[in-house]
Amino acid sequence: MTTENEGLFELPTSETAPAAPVRAAAPVRAAAPLAVRMRPRTLDEVVGQAHLLRPGAPLRRLVEGGEAASVLLYGPPGTGKTTLARLLATVTTRYFVALSALSSGVKELREVINDARRRHDRHHRHTVLFIDEVHRFSKTQQDALLGAVEDRLVLLVAATTENPSFSVVSPLLSRLLVLQLQPLSEDEVRALLRRAVTDQRGLDGSVSLSAEAEDALVRIAAGDARSALTALEASADGVADTGGAVIDVPAVERAVAEATVRYDRQGDQHYDVISAFIKSIRGSDPDAALHYLARMLVAGEDPRFVARRLVVHASEDVGLADPTALQAAVAAAQTVQLIGMPEARLALAQATVHLALAPKSNAVIVGIDEAMADVRAGAVGEVPAHLRYGRYAGAAELGNAVGYRYPHATSDGVLEQQYPPDALVGKDYYRPTQHGGERTLHERLAKLRRAVRGGE
Repeated sequence: MTTENEGLFELPTSETAPAAPVRAAAPVRAAAPLAVRMRPRTLDEVVGQAHLLRPGAPLRRLVEGGEAASVLLYGPPGTGKTTLARLLATVTTRYFVALSALSSGVKELREVINDARRRHDRHHRHTVLFIDEVHRFSKTQQDALLGAVEDRLVLLVAATTENPSFSVVSPLLSRLLVLQLQPLSEDEVRALLRRAVTDQRGLDGSVSLSAEAEDALVRIAAGDARSALTALEASADGVADTGGAVIDVPAVERAVAEATVRYDRQGDQHYDVISAFIKSIRGSDPDAALHYLARMLVAGEDPRFVARRLVVHASEDVGLADPTALQAAVAAAQTVQLIGMPEARLALAQATVHLALAPKSNAVIVGIDEAMADVRAGAVGEVPAHLRYGRYAGAAELGNAVGYRYPHATSDGVLEQQYPPDALVGKDYYRPTQHGGERTLHERLAKLRRAVRGGE
């Protein structure tokens, strides 16, 4: 728990401190990382999140001390969640306590809540509780906050990189104002880089940044302010080591071997990217599908998970419009098992392109889902007597298998005969499209139904 002025925040240490604005944070060490040195000291220095910081917006009112709502700051890394929380420590008259979900438990939460209750009763002073990475709290830990948030013993400011619908319990979520932070735009990242190059807290003009190198850093950052500043600092250090004064593209490439892919296999990025992957295949866009496949593989996603999704997709969205699609997907899954990465990426890519280019039909999944829905609704009926098993003593006396007509006894291999229960006679579940191979199946199925059902 952080309540002292020895690290992240400059905070009052006395319970009887006057209700005056908390003094500004102590100067950051010169040896601190560039991203720390350039952390905004005022709202005016914050880059991005204009939709949350415009005059009258809830977050601005909270930071300026005029809002009394508990909030959840939700957004990807490097978008300013912790920065905004730290600003609360320097401009608000409320007492500020910071906890990390990585190192705090129910005991620490209860201590904070009890202290907040005493502080409110004795000094009429509210407590702001900042919890970073709140998604890492267990359900029990999150439940421990409910009463204090409900009674406003604490004003909770929680931060998470995960979709709160998945990671925060519903009772707590309903008590919070959810504010979604967006990745910085390219122009915002550029402004941040240029400020860091010239600002005294940053590189103080010791190097310059070429336009091409700036473009490379913007691309690498992908909307993450911390990533942008970290890459800039690494590039500047490399230039300084060689006695140079200009950060160019080679300097950036030497410093940053590979852009960090924002992807958490346990979080919503996992679901978002795989969803975009499947929808790109369904939409017949092989280029987008390969992009999302690459994002998953570079980020270390389990290739078996990708392969399983391809197998499912082959029947769900391609079906019999291309009967070879399932074969390609299964072959890719087997390749992953037999060979593994990195070679298996080729089979996954091949199957991805195959499925994206294949004609599409969802007739198979529609058919089975409708059939299962009817069964669950009770539309079952008795198996027709002539279709029942008849190879046991006494079967004939029960009428089982009596009257069954053997299709192979005819020249066409098809004859008129009732197969479904009485209640489902004439029910069509499989309705092939006119796409790909199903065009032929559409014509054949119509003939088969007429022959089997008796000239419908």
